[in-house]
Amino acid sequence: MDLILLAELAVNGVLTGLLYSLFAIGLVLIYKASSVPNLSQGGLTMAGAYVVLALAHDMGLPLWVAIPLAAVVMFVFGMGIERVALRRLAGRPVVMILMMTLGIDIFLRGTTLAIWGGTSRSVDLGVSYEPLFVGDILVSRIHLLGAAVAILLFVVFVLFFRTRLGIRLRAIADDYMASWSVGISVERGVGLSWGLASIVAVSAGIIWGEIQGVDQSLSLLLLKGLTVAVLGGLDSIFGAVLAGIILGIIENVGSAYLDPFVGGGSRDLIMAAVLILTVMLRPHGLFGRTDIERV
Repeated sequence: MDLILLAELAVNGVLTGLLYSLFAIGLVLIYKASSVPNLSQGGLTMAGAYVVLALAHDMGLPLWVAIPLAAVVMFVFGMGIERVALRRLAGRPVVMILMMTLGIDIFLRGTTLAIWGGTSRSVDLGVSYEPLFVGDILVSRIHLLGAAVAILLFVVFVLFFRTRLGIRLRAIADDYMASWSVGISVERGVGLSWGLASIVAVSAGIIWGEIQGVDQSLSLLLLKGLTVAVLGGLDSIFGAVLAGIILGIIENVGSAYLDPFVGGGSRDLIMAAVLILTVMLRPHGLFGRTDIERV
């Protein structure tokens, strides 16, 4: 394999990995505020894309209006999920909350299927598909746009978690009881994290919807996002971005070598291997916090 092709695979792997990070940031936001992985992020991403399409295609609104409006709708919807479904589970075993988020994901998939059907719909962001060369390297324009959005959200949330409100969310994740004792509204903090994760879901949904279309398969991005979040550390936004880049490069370059021997489909094998090895060797991820408890 020549160096130009290897460089092209690596560069496009970085861009694809940043798109994975765009999804994983939503998982990290909720975990940082509630210490619970959100298994419904795939359903929220799919629902966010469908809301954009409903506003833009069905109601005729321009995309520059539909996308911010969909973000507002999903923010309220995310906070509503926390208020109606999850708040009553406060203090219950983590596995019950996990099952609730999984149930929400299944509910969202069933609801969108009932309303919009199973036919794939396209999102037209107006991105040109003309070849874009950076030197001798061919780069996807839509992946470049998605990577820029991921980096922008990373910067925004890094700055957000340095504000007073962001510090309160981090305190909630550290200790619910201690946060309550100093007057922090834990319920509002966790609800806010769900609202912010739903906004991220809209961003991921429309970018991935442009790439592969909007249908039920968007919810399956949860597997990619969860792998990235676990590898980077479930409570680290920087870790999610770096882990996405690492996974994207390994996946892109590795599949180019392995596909000729296994007949294709090696991307999923690589993703599964990364997830399993991370859980076995470094369960708190690259930048996750290690909590040591005395028993």
